[in-house]
Amino acid sequence: MMKQRIGRSWLLILMHGMLGIGAIVGGIILIIDPSGSMVNLPASLLENSPFASFLFPGIILLLVLGVMPTTIAISLIRYVHWGPAERLNLYPDRYWAWTFSLYTGFALIIWIMVQVYWIQDVSIIHLVYFAWGVGIQVVTLLPAVQRTYSK
Repeated sequence: MMKQRIGRSWLLILMHGMLGIGAIVGGIILIIDPSGSMVNLPASLLENSPFASFLFPGIILLLVLGVMPTTIAISLIRYVHWGPAERLNLYPDRYWAWTFSLYTGFALIIWIMVQVYWIQDVSIIHLVYFAWGVGIQVVTLLPAVQRTYSK
């Protein structure tokens, strides 16, 4: 069973919650308007990518960086047993949401690196979200947070 939560685990919950809510909103907007015009994304951003519109990136954003971190945030607050996630947990001595927190950090870093590669440019928002991904991993790996979510 999980131990008493500490300040750092609440920071991790907040990081996942904010990432998830923002990505859900962004993903839904890109699904509703795959041209990207609703959020002033020029079609030229897709020139070096394999996508003809922002629909597929919107779906990925919604599910991988929206629904997943939101689910993790809720699960870090309230212990939830989820069989499929337990089977994908590479650290059986840790609660699955802790492991998925690491996965989310990697997913965010990869998402940003792929964007930078396809766009062939770096903006401040890329640096912020790259740092956010690294931050999620750092906070997840703090010894006190690991102890909080050990079985």
